[in-house]
Formats: sequence, structure tokens, C-alpha cells
Amino acid sequence: MKSILNNLVLGLSLALVLPAWADTQHASHSGTADHAAMLTEGVVKKVDKAQGKLTIKHGPLENLGMPAMTMVFRVQDAGWLDQVKPGDNIRFLADKVNGVFTVTTLEVVKP
Repeated sequence: MKSILNNLVLGLSLALVLPAWADTQHASHSGTADHAAMLTEGVVKKVDKAQGKLTIKHGPLENLGMPAMTMVFRVQDAGWLDQVKPGDNIRFLADKVNGVFTVTTLEVVKP
């Protein structure tokens, strides 16, 4: 009887958890169109290679609930700092990483 109850509880738990897990897996494998829609447009104002930072004038950051403004971000990949210069138009995704606003995706917009 005890094993039947254990199996029942396990089965119900999986029935509740698996749909939520499947949704997170689907979201992490979304197509490039979805990814592009998440990116924010901006203009590079300053590149600080020594500090690993970019100053960006950007549109609203929907995922962070931020309005358009100019602010400083760390970059996830220091190599990106060699790919941009002040005045470049970019598309990017920023997130809060270890409490610091960080650019996690960066695309330079070609004229």
C-alpha cells in the first residue's frame, strides 16, 4: 500500500512539473525571429576596454523594465569591445548578471 501511494505522489508531481519544464526548454530553443525581437537598438557612445564596459544610448529594455536612456554596461565577451566603436548602431540584449547590468548578446548593425 505504501509503494502505491509513493508511486501516486511521484506520478502527480511529474504531471505538474513536466509541462513547466517543457515550456522552459522550448523557450531556450526559440527561433532567430524570436531572438531578434528581444534585442534592443542602441548607439555606442563610449568603449572602455580597460573596464570591459560599453556606454550605450538605447531604447526601452523590456526584459529589465527600463525606459530608453544612456547607461554603462559590462560586456559578457570582452572581444566585443574590439568590434564596436563610438557611433556604431547596435542591437543587443542586456540582463542583470551577478547584480551588474551586462550585455549578453551584441550585433553590430551594418549600414
